[in-house]
Formats: sequence, C-alpha cells, structure tokens
Amino acid sequence: MTVGRRVSAAVAVITLLLAGLTGGCSSREGPQVVTASKSFTESVILGELLAQLAATQGVATRHRAGLGGTQLVFNALVAGDVDAYVEYTGTLRYQVFASLDEAAREDLEGALAALGIGIAGELGFGNHYALGMPEAQAEALGIRRLSDLTEHPALVFRFSSEFMGREDGWTALRERYALPQTDVRGVEHDIAYRAVAAGRADVTDVYTTDAEIAHYGLRALEDDLGHFPRYDAVLLYRLDLAERSPAALTALRQVLGRLDEAQMTAMNAAVKLEGRAEAEVAAAFLREELGLDPAPVRVERRASRVLARTAEHLFLVGLSLGVAVLVAVPLGIFAARRPRLGQAVLGVVGVGQTIPALALLVIMVPVFGIGPAPALVALFVYSLLPIVRNTHAGLTGIAPSLIESAEALGLPSGARLWRIELPLAAPTVLAGIKTAAVINVGGATLGALVGAGGYGQPILTGIRLDDTALILEGAVPAALLALLVQVLFERGERALLPGPRFRRAARLR
Repeated sequence: MTVGRRVSAAVAVITLLLAGLTGGCSSREGPQVVTASKSFTESVILGELLAQLAATQGVATRHRAGLGGTQLVFNALVAGDVDAYVEYTGTLRYQVFASLDEAAREDLEGALAALGIGIAGELGFGNHYALGMPEAQAEALGIRRLSDLTEHPALVFRFSSEFMGREDGWTALRERYALPQTDVRGVEHDIAYRAVAAGRADVTDVYTTDAEIAHYGLRALEDDLGHFPRYDAVLLYRLDLAERSPAALTALRQVLGRLDEAQMTAMNAAVKLEGRAEAEVAAAFLREELGLDPAPVRVERRASRVLARTAEHLFLVGLSLGVAVLVAVPLGIFAARRPRLGQAVLGVVGVGQTIPALALLVIMVPVFGIGPAPALVALFVYSLLPIVRNTHAGLTGIAPSLIESAEALGLPSGARLWRIELPLAAPTVLAGIKTAAVINVGGATLGALVGAGGYGQPILTGIRLDDTALILEGAVPAALLALLVQVLFERGERALLPGPRFRRAARLR
C-alpha cells in the first residue's frame, strides 16, 4: 500500500470515529432549564442557586458555569442557549445597552422584551462598583474619596479587563474625575486583588460584595461625584420559559427579595476564603433561608474529574484536527499546483492564525452558540496554517528532476501526485499535522470560556479561586497530553514512512 493510500485510509477511519462522537453529542432533550454564570465567584454561586431552585420542581437542569464576560452570557441568553441568569442593572444600562440613549437605557424592561428577555425582579441586594486600596496606605495618604486620587498621580492602578473596556469603566471614570494616573493596566479581576495585596499595585476595582475587601484590608473609596450607577442584582429569563416550564419559572422567582448584601458577601467568603464548593454554598442557602430540600451535592473525585475533562479535551482536539486535515491538505496541494492562487490561499490561512484566540471564540458564539461548537471552529481555523504551509512546502521542495522523470514515464497528473509527490512530501506534511495537533492541545484549554469543557475548566476555576491544585489539575494533564501527541506522531511517522530514506528525513526534522 502506498504512503498516500495509507494516510487516506487513516484519515477516513479518524473521520468516521469523530462523526460517531459528534452524533453522540445531543442538544437539549425534554424541558431542560439551563442557567448560566459569568466567570466570577458570585455569579457562579447565583447560577448554581438558580439551577438548584428549578431542580426542586423536578425539572431537568444544567448550569453553564463561568462562561466569561457579560456580553458572552447575555448573547447566549438571547440566542436561547441559556434560560436564566443573574445580571446587574448598571451593567445592563452601560454595557449591554450602551449604544441606546439614556431614556431607552432607563426602560430596561422594554429593551429586554424586544429581545425576548424578561426581568423577573430584584434579588434584594446590589453589588456595586468601587475603587479599593489598602486601608493603611489610604490612611497614610489621606485618601477617602475618588477625588483624592487626583493628588497622587504616581499610584499604580490594576483593573479587571472588563472594567477597562466598559462604558461606565476606567475611561469614563478618568474623565469624570480628571484622574492623572498613567500606570494603568487590565488584568484578571482576582489577579488584580492579589497584585494589590502583594504591594505590586495600589488601586483596583472592587465589587462591594467581594469577600476580598475585608480579607485584604481594603478601603472602598467614596464615589463623591456619583459616577457609578446602581448595580442591583436582577433575574433575567427567556420569556418563552413561562410556556416551556412554568414550574421552573415559579421556582426561580422564590429567590427574589431574599438575598441582602451581607448574605451575598458571606456566601462569597464561604467559597473564596473557606474553600467550599459553589453548589454546596447554594444548597445551604436554599435549606436555611428558603426552607427547601435541594438534592444532595455530588462531589466528584479528582480522578473522575480528570477523566471527564480528558474526554472533552480529546474530543475538541481530535475533531478539529481531523476536519482540518481533510481541508488543509487539499488546500496545500492546490497552493503548490497553482502558485499565483496559492499565495492567496497561504495569505488567507495566515490571517486566520493572527486573530487572537479569545476574540475568535467570542466572534463564534453568536453564530454557533455556547458549548463545543465555537471552540471547535476556532481550533479548526488555527490548525489550517501549519498543515497548508507544510503541504505546500513539501510539494514545492521536491527536486524538479524527479518530476521530470515521472512526466517522461508518462504518468498522469493524479498518479504522479499519489505515487511520487505525496510520498516524497509526506515527512513535511506529517510535521505540519503534528504541529497543529500540539497547538490544538494548548489552545483547547480556552474552550472552557465558552462552555466547551476540557482541561481549561479547572485552570480557569483555579485562577478564580486562587487554588494552585486546581490549576495544576488542568495544566499538568494538558502538558502530558501534548507530549503524548508528540510521541504518537513520531511513532506514526516511522510506521507510515517506509524505507530508511524517509525515516532518516523524519529524524532530521
């Protein structure tokens, strides 16, 4: 069997297996209610609280935890991938509906209803924005109000990335108070807290129900010019939920008006400072405050979690890579045989590689929804360049004398490709596929931001909870998988590339 046929057979088998895996991944079945949360602890607790409330009515529920920023979760709600989540009024007015005029932003119910979304009501607490700095430092510098910051231009600001880009965030705040600080950067919210605690930053944005304010001894500065709006927690839900599962909606409404700021702060502290699971904290609230009897919280063993994340990660990497091979190898052949158009092909796949991964994921969500689909598409795009480029390089690097000899023997173009050119280019082509596979193993960790699971899930949760063990639970298996992929490809090369000349070429790479 020729090398080209061996590779084709291997790709066909992989494709069939992946098709079977894809068929096994079904969407919603029955009256399932999906709640969601953003990637900060309070939101995850509330998302879990909503899921458990609906489950008390015997409704099948699912919580899409830690999906990312506001726009991603809100878009998922509009698209119907999510049924309910907790949002904040200031965020709705100044981020979600920032493009509307002031009067339209004030009419939140009308703006949401136009998108098929309803406001069930307020939960009873507000989680407001403020700027915080260490109490001792603030006292020493005489800083109590935001206006006082104007007298200290050398202060180092580290804000959450979302705050840096919000309509009511850093840019508007700087203009409102004429703040002179220039050392201002956006980082992950939890990392900003740690930077201030370690003395590497002076000021960060805080949410007023954050447990870290008291834990790190921070002073929340007075917003003396009234820049920040109110951020009252409200329950958003899809209007069609009233028809699909009225019992679930009735259950969700039970939390309205039942949570105050002190309770929410205590729940945040239980997770962030005491290390309790969000599901456990939510269940305790339902029992103690609402008198409900939620289902027992199932705690997975670490081995089970790693096994589940491995299956998710392999699915993302395998399917995206398999489809990329089927598309990229023919593109590389086309680029090699049509030099002028080939440069355009290489340029297009090169541009795809330059798009930042996070941006590409967010772009894909409105089209494909949350879950594995946007992650698969992003990984597919990132796989194209190394495979196309190496296929093109392998074919164009063949000595012209060999091609001329094949032509002199009267071999048609197709036979020449399969019997001579692809076997000679095989080491380079396989090197491109191997590179794409290793890139995908690392890139797939970002899929957790859009609910795709994989090794990124414990990594993101570990960062949020400052839990090194959780971070390693995702990072170590990801690194080991990348090494395993490398080894398997090297062994595969030795099996697929017959003869000492090909093996020697593979070793030299």
